[in-house]
Amino acid sequence: MRRLFLFPVLVLFLSLVSFEITPAQNQTGNPQLTPASAPLTTPGNQNTITSLSNLPDADMLIYLNPQRILNEVVPKVMPAKDVESMLKDFEEAKKNFGVDPRAVQYIVVAVRFRKPTAELKFQPPEALLVASGDINAESLIALARMASGGKLRDETYGAKTLGLMTIDPIAKEAEKNPFLRGFSEVGIVALNGNTVAAGTPGYLRAAIDAGDGKERISAETLNSLARDSSALVSVAGRPWHSFGKSFGLMGTEATERTPRCDTKIGDFYASVTMDATNFMLRGAMNEDNPDTAKIVSNLLTGLLGFAGSTVKDPAAQSMLKNLVITPEGDEIMLKADFPQQMLVELIKEQMKPKKEADAVTAPKTPTKPRPKRRTRRRA
Repeated sequence: MRRLFLFPVLVLFLSLVSFEITPAQNQTGNPQLTPASAPLTTPGNQNTITSLSNLPDADMLIYLNPQRILNEVVPKVMPAKDVESMLKDFEEAKKNFGVDPRAVQYIVVAVRFRKPTAELKFQPPEALLVASGDINAESLIALARMASGGKLRDETYGAKTLGLMTIDPIAKEAEKNPFLRGFSEVGIVALNGNTVAAGTPGYLRAAIDAGDGKERISAETLNSLARDSSALVSVAGRPWHSFGKSFGLMGTEATERTPRCDTKIGDFYASVTMDATNFMLRGAMNEDNPDTAKIVSNLLTGLLGFAGSTVKDPAAQSMLKNLVITPEGDEIMLKADFPQQMLVELIKEQMKPKKEADAVTAPKTPTKPRPKRRTRRRA
């Protein structure tokens, strides 16, 4: 089980690798997380868009900017001694595995939904994690093989070799519940010399096809994801489109069908970024027309007010009060500014170790048993 656990851990570790970075200023006095040899590059956002344009189509994307998170957020929420310890761990990783997490440019998780089968059965969505960096992708694949304990097997697809692994507990359960079959296998592949992808096998094959120019992600989806180029984290998705695809509104795998209601209602974007004093949440959701935007905005505002009146935690109440929902044209806009200090204190409070109960408790004074009363027999 330990080796089985190491494989997904390694996959996540590979995501902490990047191709190019822009050094950030450290305004806290804590150790700087950017390597001294950081190369100067063209604007990172455009490079990211160019790189991501080679990915397969996706219904939801999550983008993280680990470089800014490490340089600007971590020093604020972690004590200096913990940052120093982290730096030492990074040096060990670089020395032993040739991977320096400080060189991260981006992490992207993609999710796509699938049409029903020809037998009209619902299919679970597929997921893909991609990391690109100044790495030797093949060396990291070899490391993944070692971490999997020999469970990684090869499959040739086009000009690439996928490493696939069956997750035995899920595969065994899938014999009783076929729905779990889509989660019983994971894989990893080097998309190019410095890009590694991990995820469900079908999505990995689609990523290889996209690298050859087939069914790539749309420019519209990427532009939505990169709506704020300074975001620490951003998310973009198409919930109604995903629902329609999964439940046959667009046909099945065997039969195409033109959707009767082809709408972008519900398509959303959200991001978290920061300035000198605040973390800033920004979001937008498409509603197709101004009237619908106002109706849904009023509904959400009412639900937000109800939530604020029922939540008892003061910190949660303060965060809810900062949320502002307004209609703008055919979109609903979400805006919230949270003071950095408020969130830092909240995170530090969560990171504190729980107080241990007193290991030794005063033993109770044993009570003496009452003496038994002698009963006299009557003559």
